[in-house]
Amino acid sequence: KMALQLLLHVAFLRLSATAGPSVQARDFRTPAVAWPSYFDFNWPQEVQETIQIPNNGSAPLLVDVRVFVSNVFNVDILRYTVSSMLLLRLSWLDTRLAWNASVRPRRAVTLPWDSLWTPGLTIQEALWVDWQDQSPRARVDPDGHVDLYLTLTTETNCDFELLHFPRDQSDCNLSFYALGNTALELEFRAHAVNEIVSVKREYVVRDLKTQVPPQQLVPCFQVTLRLQNTALKAIIALLVPGEALLLADVCGGLLPLQATERIAYKVTLLLGYLVFHSSLVQALPSSSSCNPLLIYYFTVLLLLLFASTMETVLLAALLARGDLRAKSGPSPTPRAEQHGHGDSEPNPEEPRVKGSRRSQAEAADHVFFLVYVVGVVCSQFFFIGLWMWATCKSDPAPGKAVPHGGQPRL
Repeated sequence: KMALQLLLHVAFLRLSATAGPSVQARDFRTPAVAWPSYFDFNWPQEVQETIQIPNNGSAPLLVDVRVFVSNVFNVDILRYTVSSMLLLRLSWLDTRLAWNASVRPRRAVTLPWDSLWTPGLTIQEALWVDWQDQSPRARVDPDGHVDLYLTLTTETNCDFELLHFPRDQSDCNLSFYALGNTALELEFRAHAVNEIVSVKREYVVRDLKTQVPPQQLVPCFQVTLRLQNTALKAIIALLVPGEALLLADVCGGLLPLQATERIAYKVTLLLGYLVFHSSLVQALPSSSSCNPLLIYYFTVLLLLLFASTMETVLLAALLARGDLRAKSGPSPTPRAEQHGHGDSEPNPEEPRVKGSRRSQAEAADHVFFLVYVVGVVCSQFFFIGLWMWATCKSDPAPGKAVPHGGQPRL
């Protein structure tokens, strides 16, 4: 038994000697960073205190945040996501890092961010966050003012208001939380600066603002981007083809009812619009509330085309059936008498009945055409008025609804 334990011990020593750790962990109790000689810290207690949040007495530590928005891209209304590039400048006062400038004349020093206290930020709406500088450095002034710059690229969720798509305008929020501290320890004062220089986007940033939500358990600040759709692509790809098909269908009503090309023309338009509508449904976003008005508009266009095609098919079928009955109907004069007396005179009632049926079908087609044109024009004006004055309030999120308890607050 002793020999077995000895062999296991030797094997463990060999494995420990050959297999080194792939990642070197940093021990916060004994930092590996060499501090400048300005900070006469007694290791390790003094350094450990600098990693804790500075004590500001009874008031919370005030951190000034400036958010520089440099780019907003990849606005995806189907996934309800938006990507953005930000630069954060965090400033606060830490008197433990101050030194006597008359004794040590140095304007500022730079320290690694993990060698002093820094607020840890988390974006609530983020799907992913890419911090550009994995090891940023903080600038410390002689009076203890600390400046820290953080650059990041993130993709976040956004509740787009798409009722008036493609002329929609939405507010997208980026909520930054410092989960490592409480509201009694830390407070943010945020400002936003718009540094976007590129305007060649489908969605452009019309406004940028920041706010600090009150009565939060965790210190946070919120950046709001107001995005507006330029609508040119959607108008060319959606509205123009739909209006062109509707105008072509109205013009198709001018063709004579007895022309066989009219049915083929109407059916071709209807099938083409069905293909356009199926691709349109995939291109437009859907929502649990406040769906785009264009979805209802194109559905009304589909119903109008369907009604116009059905009217043409039914009247043409009634007219053709009347002609067949007139041709195959029994003659009032027996055939034997017709052969005996030679050529008989045509029955004057037959063309009169045939002409009356044709005139009735044409009159019904003319009346339907007038009603159809009036319906199309009225539907366009109704949609324009609905577009200009219709409003919709989205349902509250489950986390903010009263039956679910709402967000935790003080």
